[in-house]
Amino acid sequence: MSVQVAAPAVELKELGGPRDKGAAAPSRPAEPGLLPAPGLGVAGAPCPLPAAAGEREAAAPGPGCGAERPPVSGCPGLPAAGLPPGAAKVPQASAMKRSDPHHPQHRHRDGGDGGGGAGREALVSPDGTVTEAPRTVKKIQFADQKQEFNKRPTKIGRRSLSRSISQSSTDSYSSAASYTDSSDDETSPRDKQQKNSKGSSDFCVKNIKQAEFGRREIEIAEQEMPALMALRKRAQGEKPLAGAKIVGCTHITAQTAVLMETLGALGAQCRWAACNIYSTLNEVAAALAESGFPVFAWKGESEDDFWWCIDRCVNVEGWQPNMILDDGGDLTHWIYKKYPNMFKKIKGIVEESVTGVHRLYQLSKAGKLCVPAMNVNDSVTKQKFDNLYCCRESILDGLKRTTDMMFGGKQVVVCGYGEVGKGCCAALKAMGSIVYVTEIDPICALQACMDGFRLVKLNEVIRQVDIVITCTGNKNVVTREHLDRMKNSCIVCNMGHSNTEIDVASLRTPELTWERVRSQVDHVIWPDGKRIVLLAEGRLLNLSCSTVPTFVLSITATTQALALIELYNAPEGRYKQDVYLLPKKMDEYVASLHLPTFDAHLTELTDEQAKYLGLNKNGPFKPNYYRY
Repeated sequence: MSVQVAAPAVELKELGGPRDKGAAAPSRPAEPGLLPAPGLGVAGAPCPLPAAAGEREAAAPGPGCGAERPPVSGCPGLPAAGLPPGAAKVPQASAMKRSDPHHPQHRHRDGGDGGGGAGREALVSPDGTVTEAPRTVKKIQFADQKQEFNKRPTKIGRRSLSRSISQSSTDSYSSAASYTDSSDDETSPRDKQQKNSKGSSDFCVKNIKQAEFGRREIEIAEQEMPALMALRKRAQGEKPLAGAKIVGCTHITAQTAVLMETLGALGAQCRWAACNIYSTLNEVAAALAESGFPVFAWKGESEDDFWWCIDRCVNVEGWQPNMILDDGGDLTHWIYKKYPNMFKKIKGIVEESVTGVHRLYQLSKAGKLCVPAMNVNDSVTKQKFDNLYCCRESILDGLKRTTDMMFGGKQVVVCGYGEVGKGCCAALKAMGSIVYVTEIDPICALQACMDGFRLVKLNEVIRQVDIVITCTGNKNVVTREHLDRMKNSCIVCNMGHSNTEIDVASLRTPELTWERVRSQVDHVIWPDGKRIVLLAEGRLLNLSCSTVPTFVLSITATTQALALIELYNAPEGRYKQDVYLLPKKMDEYVASLHLPTFDAHLTELTDEQAKYLGLNKNGPFKPNYYRY
């Protein structure tokens, strides 16, 4: 792999100091440039691109969607609201004319008496005589309601059977739930004809009528994304992305919407699909479609829907993408597979996930990478903030929303002690959990030991732990053998991007029963009655089952935007067909844009200090090989 060093193409005046226009330099340059990133260490043998992309399994069929049970009316024997304190709470005679003991309103819900006391309800006649109601009032039957509930049809369209029993359960347990009218749930978005207020139909979302709710969420996100808003303000006049046609495949959330609208403000045209079938916020997708962005995504896509949405983004008459923003490598893989000629006009790829970067290095090693690519995942601002600090908060959020569990005293095994694993372990330890770690890398393993965690093999603790969390980006970390040996009610989830870390496919066998509990929460039941709790069907927990902190995503999104600007404006020949890391100076710039939020004040080097350290007063302050 050749080493190419070049300065960023776009001048950011706020960084200070003139840019060195030199191209070639030794492997450790005095002034930072772009170096091809070192090979990504991933546990296990790397799998080739087609296999990695093809291992995405289809969304699991679960039980059919039912209807909500109608609310049960209160017992007539209970006192009416509005009575003054101390008032006699004796039912009126006119109210007690319903003497039919089988009337629904005369059946108490829990088998006790309707009014308390001796177990019978008092009846008052017109002459004031008080008598007891028949004992049959105590019968508890809701057969009529149950029959009506069971008769309601369940329709299954082309969409994935990955939803909860009712929409209300989604709304109750996840703030990521969409404002969806239940009447729309029976029809796949692919079968709907929708138009926004401008008459455009170049999108496919769950319900365009949700746009107003989505717009409010985007406005909230803007308040926690100061760097992206600052970048939008500073670079809007220059339009550094004028003429850029960006096709994107990321999580479609309010934070992504702020990024997309920033790219639009900088001059780019964007088309977008989702990289995860569960993480899309339907109302945000609707708001983007209403604003004129061609968005193809909805929560709960099937596998077929997922690839259809990507294809609709890419394959459109009269529109040729010239930049790719990917999360996981699926979009890049699809273009390579279906439309390889498009790469003749594509100027670069920006990738932000471990899985996607791994695929890019595989392509580069095989000599099949035909455009420059920017490895955003291994930039400092992505690794330390999005992976470490974000997961430190969102792991608890995802587990709480799905299971309502208490962490104190629970035994947890975290597979992988990279940045994501470090964040998860720190959060769980702080909550009082007993945390074990598995690792293949002796350096990360030693870090885990020094941080106070017990380093084990998964087989050693699999029978006793309460929670299993994968954070490796690898495949088959948790196998069927592990799943068979887990204790009853063990919770299994994944915090890595790839959906191959847990061998979910091995659980889709006739002898095992799947029972949908909540949105993205399944019980997998063994013949002997043992069950495990599987979250998000093995997909990314935090974005599938909850949300992630907006401020952290501001850091990642700003890094992505700068990487797109850099690759798009770079003169021909500056970047070879290789994978590059973001320049150190850009990492520092992204960090500096977020410091005003904390009213933080940087110390400035004196000329003497800068000379002593051999640094430019304006940075960069660390060499490219420095490990934070």
